Amino acid sequence: MFDSVILACASCKAKNRIPISRIKDGAKCGKCGAVLPMEDLGKVFSISDATFEREVMGSGLPVLVDCWAPWCGPCRAMAPVLDDLARKYQAQVKIVKLNVDENPVTGSRFSISSIPTMLLVKNGQVRDTLVGALPREQMEAAIERII
Repeated sequence: MFDSVILACASCKAKNRIPISRIKDGAKCGKCGAVLPMEDLGKVFSISDATFEREVMGSGLPVLVDCWAPWCGPCRAMAPVLDDLARKYQAQVKIVKLNVDENPVTGSRFSISSIPTMLLVKNGQVRDTLVGALPREQMEAAIERII
């Protein structure tokens, strides 16, 4: 399991490695001293083809990638579950959303043919793929396997 998370400073853009055990201490940027944005921990956020490598493959945390589309009913039904899981597993796993209609390169790269599809990535490698709107318990079990 990872023992730290990398947070970018909103002021100077420097990347800061913060030990998981110190997350709650109100971390400050090592370069400029500004308080780091902890509010991003525990939130689901959107990524794109352009940010996939950095946000997913280069992440210091395991990542759950929700491959979805706005017209997909089951995808929309999964959104509140993913929000809850992001809060529950904050600083242990990053949860991101990839709109496959707007980002076809990444969808094609991972042969996404059904949505929702969840990619579970750790150390830059896809460790598991989950297809369909799954029960919360099954999602939690998959996350537990990669952290």
